[in-house]
Amino acid sequence: MQEKKIIEIIDTLRPFLLSDGGNIEFVKYENNIVYIKMTGACSNCQMLDLTLKEGIEAAIKEEVPEVTEVINLS
Repeated sequence: MQEKKIIEIIDTLRPFLLSDGGNIEFVKYENNIVYIKMTGACSNCQMLDLTLKEGIEAAIKEEVPEVTEVINLS
């Protein structure tokens, strides 16, 4: 159930990343941690940590409060 919601949130964020030449891939949800993979321009962007924590992680935690962290697998 939570995984489906997380994927929906990621799908709503994807167009913003695509517009900057990047993308995001859902990898897995395990032990309240969401694992993603940032690709394209996002994979080595200087703003990656900020985007990850204040954008993606914040959006997911708002909808799925039991998520403790979002980790980018590079």
